[in-house]
Amino acid sequence: MDAALQQVNEGQAAIQAAREKLGEAQQSLAAALDGSAHDAVGTAHASLSQADQQLEECFTATLVAVEAAQTYTATL
Repeated sequence: MDAALQQVNEGQAAIQAAREKLGEAQQSLAAALDGSAHDAVGTAHASLSQADQQLEECFTATLVAVEAAQTYTATL
C-alpha cells in the first residue's frame, strides 16, 4: 500500500507541474497574441483552460483514491 501511495504522490506532483506549465503557456500565448481577436486565439485559450480543468479533476480523483485506500487500510 505504501508503494502505491508513493506512486500516487508522484503522480500528483506531475499533475501539479503540468498545471504550472499550462499556466505559463497561457501567459506566453496571451503575451504573444495580445490584441488578436482571431477565433483561433480564443480556441487556443479555451483549450488550455479546459486542459487545466481536466488536470484539476484528475488531481481531485487522486485525492479521493488516496482517501479510499487509507479508509480501507484503517479497517484492516
